[in-house]
Parts: sequence; structure tokens; C-alpha cells
Amino acid sequence: MKALLIKKNVAFPYVHDLAELLTRVEETGLEIPGSVRQAPRLTRYAIASGCPSAIEPVTEEAYLEALGIADEVVLWAESAMRDANTSES
Repeated sequence: MKALLIKKNVAFPYVHDLAELLTRVEETGLEIPGSVRQAPRLTRYAIASGCPSAIEPVTEEAYLEALGIADEVVLWAESAMRDANTSES
């Protein structure tokens, strides 16, 4: 999401809050798929990477769910970046 914001020359705060970043991306006019709208659920893991004791241990089910959401976000962002490059040509 940050790469998309940089590509579109949109300022954003230095945060790991995926809801905030997703809102900023949406304000650029990009259509956000439903699966990508789940990204804010990953914010807790971003926070935990800086302070692992901040959250409860993650179950395998939660891990797989988070991995699926992250995959969707990355695939969408890569596609949006390719589309942005194509439209600039």
C-alpha cells in the first residue's frame, strides 16, 4: 500500500495502521477489492513484530488466515502498480 501511495505521490504518515493506509489508497480513486479490505486485520501483526509480547500466541488457523489476506493484498498491490506503470506509458 505504501508503494502505491508513493507511486501516486500521496503523502502518508509513518504508521503500520493498515486501515489508515487503505483509506489513503482508496482516496486516490483505486477500487479496493473486498478481499483487500480485510488488510486492517493484519495490523496487529505489524505491531507485534516490534513488540512480540503485545499479542497472544497465534494459532495455526489465524496464521493461515493472515497469510491468505496478506497474499491477496500483495497480489492486488502488484497488479495496481503494473496498471499505474501502463497508464503512464
